[in-house]
Amino acid sequence: MTQADVAREYRRRFPEMPTLTLARKMYAENHLMFKNLESARSVLRNIAGKSGKDYIPKRNTEFIEAEPRPYNPYNIPESDETDYPVFEIKGGRIGLVSDIHAPFHSISAISAAIEYYIKNPIDTLVINGDFFDFYGGSRFLKDPRKRKMSEEIDIGCELLKVFQKELGCKIIFKYGNHDERFEHYLWQKVQEIPQLADMHEIQNLNLEQAIKTRLPDLNFEVVDKKRLIDFCGLTILHGHEMGGSVFSPVNIARGLFLRGGESGVCGHHHQTSEHTQPTSRGRMVTTWSLGCLCELNPEWLPINKWNHGFAYVEGEGNEYHMKNMRILKGKIL
Repeated sequence: MTQADVAREYRRRFPEMPTLTLARKMYAENHLMFKNLESARSVLRNIAGKSGKDYIPKRNTEFIEAEPRPYNPYNIPESDETDYPVFEIKGGRIGLVSDIHAPFHSISAISAAIEYYIKNPIDTLVINGDFFDFYGGSRFLKDPRKRKMSEEIDIGCELLKVFQKELGCKIIFKYGNHDERFEHYLWQKVQEIPQLADMHEIQNLNLEQAIKTRLPDLNFEVVDKKRLIDFCGLTILHGHEMGGSVFSPVNIARGLFLRGGESGVCGHHHQTSEHTQPTSRGRMVTTWSLGCLCELNPEWLPINKWNHGFAYVEGEGNEYHMKNMRILKGKIL
C-alpha cells in the first residue's frame, strides 16, 4: 500500500476533518510510513489537488475539491448566518436615479432625466432605492383615500416600461426602505392569517415577482437585502443601510463619508450634496448624495430641504467620473 492509498483511506473515513488534524492522526497511526507530520500532510494535499496545478492527480480524482470543506473542527451547531455580497457593475456608463416614490413621482423631473440620458446614452439605469412609495404599507397613520398598494405597483410598472422603451438598457433595481415596505407588509399580514403562513406561494411572494408578473419581458435585476453596489470603486447605497441617524449632519455627503470612510453615493435624503476629503496618504475620497425625482412638498412634510436631481457616471477598471445633476422646475442646472 502506498502513501497515497493510506491517505485516501483516511480521507474516506474522515471526510470532514481538516487536513492538518487528519495528518496528525494519520502520522500517529502510521509513523513508519511517513517521514514526518509535514510529509503526511503533503500527501493529503496531493490527493485533494491542493499542491498546485502541476500536482493535480490525473487518474484518481475522488478527493479533488471543487470548493474547500467548511471549517468546523469542533462540530459547532449550524448557524443562520448569511452572506452579504456586494453587487458589482463592471463598468460602462450608468444612469443613477433615486427616490422616485411612485405614484408620487415628479413628471417634469423624470422627463428631464430621461432627456439627458437619451442625449448621453447609458448602458445601465440604476434605480437606487425607493422607486415605489407603498404608502399603504406605512406604519404611520394613513389616509384611506390614497391609492392601494396594488395600484402603486401598476403605476410603477408603467413607469418602468417608459424607462425600457426610451432608454433601451438594463435596469438595476435596488430596494430602498420604502420598497421593503411591500414584503414587510406581507410578512405582517401572513402572520395574522395562520392558514396562509405555510403556503408555498405566499412564502415566495415578493416585489420582484410582482414586477415580473406584470412585466415578464423587462430586462432588470434586483439588488435586495440592503446590499451595496460597487461601480468601478464607487460604492452605491440607498442610505438606509447604515441606520436612520447616520446622515444627521447638515451636509448629507459628509455624513456618508464619516460613516463609510470611502467614496460613495447615496439617495434617501432627497438632497444634492458633495464632500471631498484627502486621506493621510494623499488619496482623494469624495462622497455624494442625490436629489430625488418625487414630489417636493408632500402632505406629511410640505416644508423641507429637498431638491430634484440624478447622476451620470462613467467607469472603467477602478476609475469613474461622476456628474451629480440638479433639477429646478424641470430644467437641469
